[in-house]
Amino acid sequence: MPLALRPQVLSRRSHVFPAIKRSTIKRCCYSSLAAEAFQPAPVSYPDVATASKRSPAVTPSVTGLSSFPYEDFYHSVLDEKRADGSYRYFRSITRLQNQFPFAECSRTRKRVNVWCSNDYLAMGSSPVVMTAMKDALQRYGANSGGSRNIAGHSPLVEKLETTIAELHKKPAALYFSSGFAANEAALCTLGSQLPGCVIFSDELNHASMIEGIRHSRAKRHIWKHNDIDHLEALLASYPKQVPKIIAFESLYSMCGTIAPIEDICDLAERYGAITFMDECHAIGLYGPHGAGVAEHLDFAVHQSNQYGSGTRTIMDRVDIIAGSTSKGLGTMGGYIAASKQLIDMIRSVSRGFIFTTTQSPAIMAGAHAAIQHQMRNIGDRVALQRNVAAVKRKMAQFGLPVLPNRSHLVPVMVGDAELVRYVADILFDEYSIYVQPINSPTVAVSQERFRISPTGFHDAAQQDVLVGALVEIWARLGLRKASDWQNEGMWDAEDAAINQLWTDEQLGLTRSKPVTDDYLQSLFREGVHDTLLSSRG
Repeated sequence: MPLALRPQVLSRRSHVFPAIKRSTIKRCCYSSLAAEAFQPAPVSYPDVATASKRSPAVTPSVTGLSSFPYEDFYHSVLDEKRADGSYRYFRSITRLQNQFPFAECSRTRKRVNVWCSNDYLAMGSSPVVMTAMKDALQRYGANSGGSRNIAGHSPLVEKLETTIAELHKKPAALYFSSGFAANEAALCTLGSQLPGCVIFSDELNHASMIEGIRHSRAKRHIWKHNDIDHLEALLASYPKQVPKIIAFESLYSMCGTIAPIEDICDLAERYGAITFMDECHAIGLYGPHGAGVAEHLDFAVHQSNQYGSGTRTIMDRVDIIAGSTSKGLGTMGGYIAASKQLIDMIRSVSRGFIFTTTQSPAIMAGAHAAIQHQMRNIGDRVALQRNVAAVKRKMAQFGLPVLPNRSHLVPVMVGDAELVRYVADILFDEYSIYVQPINSPTVAVSQERFRISPTGFHDAAQQDVLVGALVEIWARLGLRKASDWQNEGMWDAEDAAINQLWTDEQLGLTRSKPVTDDYLQSLFREGVHDTLLSSRG
C-alpha cells in the first residue's frame, strides 16, 4: 500500500491531536482548500474596501452612497482564476451510445476517444438499462410527481432500495437524487442528531462528506490520510460512551488509494464508534457482485455465497455504506445502506431527503436494472480491470508519472495548471483523445494531473495510441517523468511496486487456471462478449 498522501498546506485551525508526533508524510493529492472549508470558523463578512479595490469605481446610487460592486467583484474573482491557471473550461462532446467509448466533438464533429469518463462499465449505453428506462418512461412519464412525502413514492423506488440493500447485505437502504445529496444529508443528520457526537474524517474525503459534517455542527477531527495510528490516537482521547463517527472512502478518486477498511473497523469496535464509508467510485467495479471494495476484500466468501455460521465479512462490519448509481452503474443517484432504524431516522429527519423531489422514474428503473445486471455478471469489471493493468504496465515501461495505487484509476502527474491544460489540448486536437485536466481546488497547486479511466472497451490498439501520444508529448515538452517525481519524494520504490487489488487469479490470468476452468469461462459467459457486442451495435 502506498504511504499516506497529504495536502501541502495544513488548515489554520486543524484539529491535530497535540500528543502525536508528526511522521514524514508524502505530499500530495487533494487541495488543502477542501480541508480548510471543513474547519469551523467564526462568521465573517467580506472586506468591502479591499474588494472594491479589486474593481473599477461604481456610480453612486440615488441615495448618494455606493452599493457593493457585485458584478465587478465576480469578474475580479474569475480574473484571478484565469491568471493562476485554475479557471475551468468545459469541453462540449456528444457521447455516442452505440460507439462507446467514443464521442463526437460538438464544434468540429470529429470523433474522439474518451479516457476520463465515470461511466466506467458503459452501463449508460447498455441495452438492459436503456430498455428498463424506456419502459418506465412509457408507464410512469418523465416526472416522479414530487418528494417522497408528496406523490413521489412508488414501487420503483421501493424495488430499487430493496436491491441496494441486497447488494450490500444490509437490512435497509435509502435512495437520493445524487451521491452528493446522500453523503451530505446522512452525515449532517447523524452528526446533529447523535448527542455530543464527534466525527473523525479522513483528510482526503470528498467535498460532499465535508459539507455534511460541516453542516452538522458536530465536533470534528481530521485524521491523516489512511493513517491508522493517527486515527487511533484521536479516538483514544474520548470516552468510549461518547458517540463517534469515522467517515472515510473505500477508494479515493483523485489518487486511487484504497482505505485500510478492516483496520478502521477494528478501531471503531474498540473505541465505540460507527463507520461511514463512501464506495461511490467502487460500485460495480469491485467484488464478485459489484458491491465495492469491502466485498472484494472477502472475494472468495462472497463469490461462493457460502457464509459460515457467525461469519462476519468486512462489508458486514461497516455500519453505513454510501454509494452511487451515477458512475459504474451508468445512471444517476446516490444512496446509503445500513440498519433499518438508522435508515428510518434519516428518512424521517433529514431535510435534504424530505424536501427534495424524487428522481425521475426512468432513472430509477435504469439504476435498478444496472444493479441487477452487475450482481449477476462479473465480466464487465473483469474486462475493465484487465485493461487497467495493461495500461499501467505500458505506461511504466516508458516512465510516465502514474501516481502508484491499487485501483482502476490512472492519475498521470503534470504539476502545473497551464501545462496540464496545454497537454489536454494537444491530446484532443492532434490525437483525438479526450482527457480532462484536474487542477485546484480539486487537487493541490503543483499537483495538477490527468485522471485517466480505462474501460473494458479500450482495447490494446487504443491503449497503444494513448500511451504513444503521452510519450511523444512528454518528450516534446520536457515534462517530468516517474523517476523525477520519485526523486522529489512524491513516492518511493516501495510505493511503485504495489500490485492491483484485483489479483491475476481473480482476473483469470494465472497459468494455474486453464482456459477450460469454469470460472474463466464464466467471465465471458456472464458479460464481456454480450456487452461488447451490444455496445458496438
